[in-house]
Amino acid sequence: MNIVLALALGAVIGTLLGLLGGGGSILAVPALVYVLGLGIEQAIPMSLLVVGIASAVGALPKIRVGHVQWRLAAVFSAAGIPATFVGSAVGGQLPQPVLLVGFAAVMVLAGMRMLRGDGGTGTACRVGDAGINWRRCASRSIPAGFLVGLLTGLFGVGGGFLIIPALVLLLGVEMSIAVGTSLVIIVVNSVAGLLAHLSGISIDWTIAAAFVGTAIVGSLLAGHLGTRLDTRRLQHWFAYLVFAVAAYVLVDTIAVSFL
Repeated sequence: MNIVLALALGAVIGTLLGLLGGGGSILAVPALVYVLGLGIEQAIPMSLLVVGIASAVGALPKIRVGHVQWRLAAVFSAAGIPATFVGSAVGGQLPQPVLLVGFAAVMVLAGMRMLRGDGGTGTACRVGDAGINWRRCASRSIPAGFLVGLLTGLFGVGGGFLIIPALVLLLGVEMSIAVGTSLVIIVVNSVAGLLAHLSGISIDWTIAAAFVGTAIVGSLLAGHLGTRLDTRRLQHWFAYLVFAVAAYVLVDTIAVSFL
């Protein structure tokens, strides 16, 4: 029965990924915890598998057309990789109810970001023919990269809802380049986070393979469908769904743990 549920959940999460981009994976951890009944210590690495592979698939066409700012990706990743191990270590010391409450807070932030839209472009760090002003850029990108890595290690999220605003609004990166750069950063952080979480944890790899496999297939199929749909409206409805799931996680965690 768990295999069937894992296949179905993977297809749903993958479809959301394909339609909405990386933000669709924000429901992976609560789905694995509340539908499959996994502990959060198992749900996080499974979520990172989906996030990492889906982001790698999405990054390939961006790389082909040169929509990746590699030096910025390197700065974010250099700050993010150690932060994922820090986040994983901290998460390992926290009880599951605390992690779930924290994850609900991250879901609310992600939902708010989806409702706000892309916004304008900042001018703090120019990317283009004039190059990058690294004196300004490093002071913003290193803390942002560390924060994203910390969230990846703690909760198994890719952090695209934070990376893209940081690249666009703080660093002045064009949206097309920000998306490709963000996907590369997510891949690196997801791999680091997965390695950090695998030590000492027993994972049912049959369940993991079923979940990840249908998620990737669903993502690829929905990616083609998404070009014909009003994804902006879908993103708004998805944000409301994220808020509802976050509320459920909070209420359930408080009821089970404290009442």
